[in-house]
Amino acid sequence: MSARLCWGIFRERAHSPGRESDDAEILRLTAKALEARGYVVHLREPDDFDVPEGDRPGHVLLMGERVPLLQTLRGWEARGTRVVNTPEAVLNTYRERMLTLWSEAGVLVPESRIVGTADAVGPTSAPVWVKRGDVHNTQEGDVVFAPTSEAVATALAGLRERSIPRAVIQAHLAGDLVKFYGVGALPRPNDAAPWFRWFYHRDQRLAGHPFEEAQLVEVARRAAHALGLEIFGGDAIVPAGGALRLIDLNAWPSFALYRDEAAAEIARYLDMRFAADPA
Repeated sequence: MSARLCWGIFRERAHSPGRESDDAEILRLTAKALEARGYVVHLREPDDFDVPEGDRPGHVLLMGERVPLLQTLRGWEARGTRVVNTPEAVLNTYRERMLTLWSEAGVLVPESRIVGTADAVGPTSAPVWVKRGDVHNTQEGDVVFAPTSEAVATALAGLRERSIPRAVIQAHLAGDLVKFYGVGALPRPNDAAPWFRWFYHRDQRLAGHPFEEAQLVEVARRAAHALGLEIFGGDAIVPAGGALRLIDLNAWPSFALYRDEAAAEIARYLDMRFAADPA
């Protein structure tokens, strides 16, 4: 195992609907920035990681999300490979686990409940969002806006027909949708404040509800820390006259609006992390 050898593992195409090129590009740019720091980086598809033990990389840059891949990388971790984000952190972004961990950490979200897709959920105080309980949006039907109880039942039936056993019913909260990216959930020794950027989602009628940027940074970092994420992006809602609520957090997003800046920052962070925790 080479301490300077890194593998970058792309996200599964089914998990990047409409963002395939953006997701791939941030990994390519990060690889180039790491190579400039003296690493050797090989980029791999998520189903291309069967190698002899002696060829196992010292480090893995992980965008893949499916359980079989994560299980393999857990075994690599146990034998000394450093994986960022860790397989456990990626699993923690599965929606049902994420909401449980956030509840324990005191992270505020819109009112949410976890249900079985075959359960009789009864009348629902619509409008709500019906979301599959595991991975994030991969295709039509994974995240559905449901304005009525009947629409909720239809959305759950659609998930059940696809053998998705659990779902989250989450209240629709009106407000401004804010998106953010972060590298490093918490400060590390001898490091400046972790890198963080935010922006308003473009496809909305912006109300301009006031909020404190420091509050967004604190909530996002606390949420990422609760999941164990080091490279992350997410969404929050700023309602009228109320505290913002977190909606989603993703492992290693595309960083589309800040790609060049983010790639350099991710490489700097990883170099520091790998040096502090050598394989």
